Parts: sequence; structure tokens; C-alpha cells
Amino acid sequence: MDIDVPAASSSSTSPLTYLEQQEASSPAELKPWWTRIRTAYERKLWHNLTVTLTEFVFLPGTGEYQIELFEKFISTVEDKINALKLVEIARRVGREYSEPELTLQFLQSVHSRLTSPYAVPATDDTPGTPVPDRPIPEAYALSLSSIAYAQLLLGDLPACKKSLDECESLLNEQDSVEPQVYAGYYGVAGDYFKVKADYAPYYKNALLYLACVDVDKELGDEDRKARAHDLCIAALLGETIYNFGELLQHPILQTLSGTEYEWIKDLISAFNSGEIGKFDSLANNFSSEPILESSLPFLRQKICLMALIQTAFARSRDGSSRLMSFQSIGEATRLPVHEVEHLIMKALSLSLIRGTLDQVSATADITWIQPRVLEQSQLDTLAEQFNAWRHGVESTELKVEQQREAARAAVLAS
Repeated sequence: MDIDVPAASSSSTSPLTYLEQQEASSPAELKPWWTRIRTAYERKLWHNLTVTLTEFVFLPGTGEYQIELFEKFISTVEDKINALKLVEIARRVGREYSEPELTLQFLQSVHSRLTSPYAVPATDDTPGTPVPDRPIPEAYALSLSSIAYAQLLLGDLPACKKSLDECESLLNEQDSVEPQVYAGYYGVAGDYFKVKADYAPYYKNALLYLACVDVDKELGDEDRKARAHDLCIAALLGETIYNFGELLQHPILQTLSGTEYEWIKDLISAFNSGEIGKFDSLANNFSSEPILESSLPFLRQKICLMALIQTAFARSRDGSSRLMSFQSIGEATRLPVHEVEHLIMKALSLSLIRGTLDQVSATADITWIQPRVLEQSQLDTLAEQFNAWRHGVESTELKVEQQREAARAAVLAS
């Protein structure tokens, strides 16, 4: 989409005059802020000015001033402001434009004035320049993620993906990156994959985003609930997602308690523990989530796979044969015996388990289960298994000692 670059402000008002006018005409509650901005500018206290401007644009009730503030003042002192803070300010100001096209236009204009984060090789005529120090690369990456979000709002998915790819490549080259920069990238990447209904990448990026932000401070109640809901849907429908423990332990999931989505939280717990009975009872709620209702065959196969994993995980470790019969697996997964072999082969192909199966004897030898985050009940099961293993080792040790003593006695007797 071609967008004309905005024309520069035609006002000849100097930055100081502009600040003085705002200080004189603004509401009483904002006058101290304008005074702080003017004082820092007059004294050339650039750090103080940066901090004050950043706080000001995030202050409730300042939205109507932000675009003009940027055009008539901030743009005149850009080179004095920390590059990363400048981009953070620009991101906030960009929200005040009435149309996504204007937001993109503004963000691209600011981006074009940022210092390039890339090294320039030397030529015969000019010396090369190295990669600039922090925060130049971080500022550039955060600006790219902001542009990507504006492109996403406009429905330009190819341009959004291009901006995200460049941002990701730049971040991968850095030794250290501020959390808010990662949050900017992961947040937009998650939204991009959400639009494309690509559940597994959305789930990954959405969790990484939450790891980079203070959920309680930066997300409102409705936003937290919406994100928890979307994470649950993505976890259920993601074709490669079979580990639900991390989501269950994330605090954001608790925002669904006591809401109309609490049953989805319970559904995640049912999947994690492979409880087919609980799944069947909660399936009555699928009519309120058409995307789950239309995916019922896939979800039923997935819960059967989770039941298989849980059955293999919880089987006895008392030293007896670890072979599992198709009959016992069929009972645990509520499948006919003739469908069990296909289920095991599906689990093997997804690398959820490792082992072998014997079609003739109708048994499976599962030797490995994909690592996953465990709930307390599963940890209790694991503790019981370790205890059984310990007793087994002690019993074996006792038998070996008895055989040693018998052999020693036989030698001495001869």
C-alpha cells in the first residue's frame, strides 16, 4: 500500500514557545507535567526530558496532546532522546491516529529516521562502520514490530511477515535484549499467527509474550481473560501441542475461574491428565465454541493419545513386565481393541512415545514418553513409582547378597 509521507507542520512556532503555550492553556492537573518538560528542555537535561516525556504519553488523559507534541516538539529533539525510549513514545503516540493507515504512515516516518543497526562494509572510497551499540539495534527491532502490527491491522499479511522476519533476525543477533523489545515482537507474532489460525506458532509466541510482560500491571482484566481463552483454544487445536502442564501452571489461566470460560480451563486439565470421561462431560459445552465443535473428531483423537500417554506414565514400575496389552490400552482410551494399534502408531509418529508393538501378541512395549510439565497428582504418581523402583533395587540387592553368601559358603565347604 502506497502512503504519502505526511507534510511537515507549517507552524513556525518554536519548540519552547509551543511548550509555554501548552503550559499556560492546559488543565491544572497537566500543568506540572508541561513545566517539567519545559524545564528539562531549557536546562538541556536530556535524560530527565526523556523520562518525563515517556511518563507523559502513558499518562491517562494525555491522548489528545500526543500527536501535536510529537510533531511540534519531540521531532525537534529526537537526536537527544534515547533511541529505544523514542520508539516506545512513538508506539504510544501512534495509537492516537484515527486510521490504521495514518498510524503506519507515522511509524514508518519515525523508523526512517532511526540509525541503521547494520554494519556497513568498507569500500575503496569510504571506510566501513561497525554494528552500532545498544540500544540502536533494539530500537530498530521494536520499531519494526510496531510497523508489523500496523500492517497486520491493514490486512497486509505479506508485509507484516516481512517486517517480523527482519525483526526476528535482528533480535537473534543480539547478546542482550530488553524484555519490552521481545514483548513487542512476540505480541505481534502471536497476533499474526492468530489471524492465520496457525495454532501451534500462536501458542508459542503468546506464551513468550506473557513471559516478557508484567501481566497484572500491563494487561487489563478483559485482556487477560481473552488471552487465556485464546491460549486454551490454541493448545487444544494445535496439531503438535500435547504438553498442557505449562499452560495449567501459568497464572493467567486463573482469570478464567468463575467466568463463562471456566469449563475450557477444566478441559485443558482433562487433556493433561488424559481423562476421557471428563472430556465427554465437558463436550456438552462445545456448542458455545463452534471452532471446537467442528473439530470434535480431532479432539477425540487427541484426548485418546493423552490417555495413552497417561496410562503408560502411570503403569506399575514394580519390576514386572512393562508390556502393555492392547486390551488394557483399549480400556484406558475407550477404544475398540482393533483401533489400538493405529493409536499407538499415531503416537509413535508424533514422537509422543518410543517403543515397539507386537501385533501377534497384541502388546506394546513403551520405553519413553515425551517430557512434559506435570501436575501435582502426576508428581505424586512419579513419587510412588520412584518408591517402587527403590524397593525393587533393594530387593535385587538383597537377593544378590544372598547368592554371594551362598556361593562363598559353597567354596569354603569344598
